[in-house]
Amino acid sequence: MPKVALFNQSGSQVGDIELNESVFGIEPNQHVLFEAIVMQRASLRQGTHKVKNRSEVRGGGRKPWRQKGTGRARQGSIRSPQWRGGGIVFGPQPRSYSYKLPKKVRRLAIKSALSSKVLDENILVVDGLSFDAPKTKDFKAVLNGLSVEKKALIVTADLDENVALSARNIPGVTVVTADGINVLDVVNHDKLIMTKAAVEKVEEVLA
Repeated sequence: MPKVALFNQSGSQVGDIELNESVFGIEPNQHVLFEAIVMQRASLRQGTHKVKNRSEVRGGGRKPWRQKGTGRARQGSIRSPQWRGGGIVFGPQPRSYSYKLPKKVRRLAIKSALSSKVLDENILVVDGLSFDAPKTKDFKAVLNGLSVEKKALIVTADLDENVALSARNIPGVTVVTADGINVLDVVNHDKLIMTKAAVEKVEEVLA
């Protein structure tokens, strides 16, 4: 079983914690990780692109010239697609880009992401995170104690308003609950900081 150090909120090591091998100790599947990231990024697209077809473009109500006798090609509207300012054929329309991967694939992806952090030694487990009031300075002190200088994902067991508000104004720091942990967030941050309770909750769901 993979074993990592357990820290307190001040950054001092207070022991070790064994992680569930089936969640944090598997061989990362890079292809599944890629598929999960593509799926999440696709779901983030707004899909609000829109062009006007010939029925939506202003003008073109009358026939530009008579059908026969002019020597020119017949035309029915100056808003046909071949005209400058005409409608667009097969252009983008509002749509949803989101799709879903099978449940087993999604579970393998998050396990692969967590295991990658363990292999790279970029996971930190703390026995708990709590603040008396929202204070960015206090949260920065925690990060300094843990020697975290880059982007960090903080995972707590349940939503703690004081923790979330304390970290909100720190660039590169994101706070999520164990229920909301996802592949894109894990991969997109350099360090993964989890509370002991969050580790237990994630293991309970994924093991």
